[in-house]
Amino acid sequence: MATRGVMVALLLAAVAASCATAQLQEKFYSESCPSVEEVVRKEMVRALSLAPSLAAPLLRMHFHDCFVRGCDGSVLLDSANKTAEKDALPNQTLRGFDFVERVKAAVEKACPDTVSCADVLTLIARDAVWLSKGPFWEVPLGRRDGSVSISNETDALPPPTANITVLTQLFAAKNLDIKDLVVLSAAHTIGTSHCFSFSDRLYNFTGRVNPSDIDPTLEPFYMAKLKSKCASLNDNTTLVEMDPGSFKTFDLDYFKLVSKRRGLFHSDGALLTNAFTRAYIQRHATGAFKDEFFGDFAVSMVKMGNTDVLTGSQGEIRKKCSVVNH
Repeated sequence: MATRGVMVALLLAAVAASCATAQLQEKFYSESCPSVEEVVRKEMVRALSLAPSLAAPLLRMHFHDCFVRGCDGSVLLDSANKTAEKDALPNQTLRGFDFVERVKAAVEKACPDTVSCADVLTLIARDAVWLSKGPFWEVPLGRRDGSVSISNETDALPPPTANITVLTQLFAAKNLDIKDLVVLSAAHTIGTSHCFSFSDRLYNFTGRVNPSDIDPTLEPFYMAKLKSKCASLNDNTTLVEMDPGSFKTFDLDYFKLVSKRRGLFHSDGALLTNAFTRAYIQRHATGAFKDEFFGDFAVSMVKMGNTDVLTGSQGEIRKKCSVVNH
């Protein structure tokens, strides 16, 4: 653990300058709310002890927040006319909003009007990884909450159907490079997915809508297993483990699966079509470089968490994460 901590600390130094520029600091609340991380972690430990499968949705929510308008908590906002980010198709399968509100309420009780929902969500995401046996890292804090949330801006989210060109473009738009792409994709080591996010690979790969219209890049035995779970293109309810056998544990099995052409999504398989991402996958599919990957993941998470943040006098500190202050 000590070795991993030292390694992560050294790697995080590479992104420290950018965080400083954005006015984010690891000890941002050291005086105004020194207990914030303890409060968040207490809620996370309690929740995940009862429902460990909640970790992946909470991590995913942070991703979806950062890729649209930056990490400003806009994914958490409600809209009376259903035009907010959470109402858009890519976000309709997000879950954990009530839990985020519960954590925010606990933070408000400890430190009223001090900690943003954007920071609460970022800390939740870190602890979701760590409590799933993944890496721990210090989170730069000081984000402010945005007041705008628009459903059609979710076009900025990398879809599960994307090829490597689209993926690299969408990540580059957030100042994330191709290494960040392959590293952060490994978040698929925890969690589940609905069949409709990948069933076109099983029944409608070229638009012919029949059982033989399959994605030839998907390993045949894995495809057969998926077909046994997802009976048709119309299956909108069945959930499938993204990392079968260890979908509640943050580990390197994702790389082993993708290297064997058993990545669940188009976007997973697409990582084998680029020399750099393929080499990274093959290296970590060996399982011999766990500390290296954990360090890389920590660095990329901090980098993503610094995306287009509001700081200083920008934005606000919401009392409730689902509504702007009045």
